[in-house]
Amino acid sequence: MFAKRIIPCLDVQNGRVVKGVNFINLRDAGDPVENAKFYDEQGADELIFLDITASHEKRNIIIDVVMKTAEEVFMPLTVGGGIKTLDDIRDLLNAGCDKVSINTTAVKDPYFVSRAAERFGTQCIVIAIDAKRVPDNLPDATGEDWFSDPSLSDVCLKLPPEGLTWAISTHGGRKMKLIDAVKWAQKVEQLGAGEIMLTSMDKDGKKDGYDIELTRKISEAVSIPVIASGGAGNLEHLYDAVASGKADAVLAASIFHYREYTIREAKEFLRFKEISVRL
Repeated sequence: MFAKRIIPCLDVQNGRVVKGVNFINLRDAGDPVENAKFYDEQGADELIFLDITASHEKRNIIIDVVMKTAEEVFMPLTVGGGIKTLDDIRDLLNAGCDKVSINTTAVKDPYFVSRAAERFGTQCIVIAIDAKRVPDNLPDATGEDWFSDPSLSDVCLKLPPEGLTWAISTHGGRKMKLIDAVKWAQKVEQLGAGEIMLTSMDKDGKKDGYDIELTRKISEAVSIPVIASGGAGNLEHLYDAVASGKADAVLAASIFHYREYTIREAKEFLRFKEISVRL
């Protein structure tokens, strides 16, 4: 059995780490480089930086953060947010990150995933899927928030969305698309993604546990690793994500940022529960 990974996530805005609930109500959580050094010393398996503003004006800030972090830590580093071109990926890899996380651009142009994997290798292409449960009273598909993308006819559903449980979000949680999250995960694997970072928008920041049903559905639907994200509030939640959700890794923010638990405590708890981890 492969060891399960513990991955802190740093949402970066204007050069600072922030944390919110359901992608909003952000509050400051410290300096990203200092946070990275802390987690490296604690034995985190990897670290993820997400530039949640993801604008060209902020891009130089995240590049600087990546370079400074790469000089200080030795664990693998994934960076996402606002990646639009192959040159963006090249610049981030040259700055010192090991993997890149892509969401919006992959949905706009699915074959960008293939081009990125062919140029840089499948192992460094992570597709971020921000999934949200579809409400029973789904708004009209012509509205601003929910709509079907004809360029993704094999993963989109027409209204009424029979059988659709989770749709996906782009633009940092600001726009929703009527795309089946499970089918989308299968599609990006076919296109060359090496890993999926799966976030439940319904659970994000609430600290009442991951969406285990969502995590399990996607973990069973693909053969590439799945990182569970969104909702970690205690160590039992981490265990549930890997034991019941079948995730290959668990991502958490608040419980580590605000020192509720240490990485070591999380790993010792999982090992006590007979989950393979690196200590």
